[in-house]
Amino acid sequence: MDLSRKTDVFKADLSRKYFLGGFALLPFLWLINVVWFFREAFCSGDVSANAEHKRIRGYVVKSLVGCVACTGALIAWIVVFQTHRVQWGPQADYMSFIIPVGIP
Repeated sequence: MDLSRKTDVFKADLSRKYFLGGFALLPFLWLINVVWFFREAFCSGDVSANAEHKRIRGYVVKSLVGCVACTGALIAWIVVFQTHRVQWGPQADYMSFIIPVGIP
């Protein structure tokens, strides 16, 4: 989609939809929001004069914080699960999609 042809109101509404969509356990939408609207929010001339640019900037910043927080939580879970899987016994095997074979 070519965002340069869209109005500022449309861009702000689209950024809001991506931001709210991230709360539906779809944090990649926050990443998409940051990538698509970063230039619009921070690099497009005098952004402080337009109220819609301020809204977009707010959604981009909040999306970046949400994306970093979810990525950090995912990495923390992966590290904890991989280091404690054997100690957790059969319960961890029930959480695994692929159960490794062999001696732990």
